[in-house]
Amino acid sequence: MHIKELGHVVLYVIHIEKSVHFYRDVLGFHLVAQQPGMAVFSSGRTHHELLLIEIGGTVRKKGVEPGLYHIGFKIGTKTEELKKAYRELQRQKVTIIGASDHGITHSLYVLDPDGNELELYVDISDAWKKDSKAILSPIRRLDLE
Repeated sequence: MHIKELGHVVLYVIHIEKSVHFYRDVLGFHLVAQQPGMAVFSSGRTHHELLLIEIGGTVRKKGVEPGLYHIGFKIGTKTEELKKAYRELQRQKVTIIGASDHGITHSLYVLDPDGNELELYVDISDAWKKDSKAILSPIRRLDLE
C-alpha cells in the first residue's frame, strides 16, 4: 500500500451553524453540501476535504496529549496574504494563538469555535524539494503587524 495524499478531515463540532459560519464565512471554505447536523466543504481539489458532524456538548479543555494537534490549511504563497488574513481574523474576533516562521512556510495559528487548532499558512520557499530536512528548520516568531 502507498498513501497518495491526505484526503479529508472529519471534525465533531458542538454547534453546526456556528462552525459552518466559521469555516465558510470567516475562513472562506466552500460549502458543498449540508443537512441537519452535517456540513461538507471542499476547496475544489477533491469531493470534500472537511466534514463537520454536530454532536453537541461543551468545548474540552486541551492539554498536550496524544491525538490531533492541528490542521494546516494553505492560503497562499506570499506573506502579505497571511498578513491580510491576520487582519481579517482580528476584525472577526477569531482567537489567534500565534504566528511562526518555519523557514519554508509562514504560519498563523487560530482556534475554531470548538477549540480545534488550525494552522493557516503560506509557502514561501520550495527548498524542501531539494532538501527534505528544510522542513525541520528552527522555528522563529513571526510578526504579522
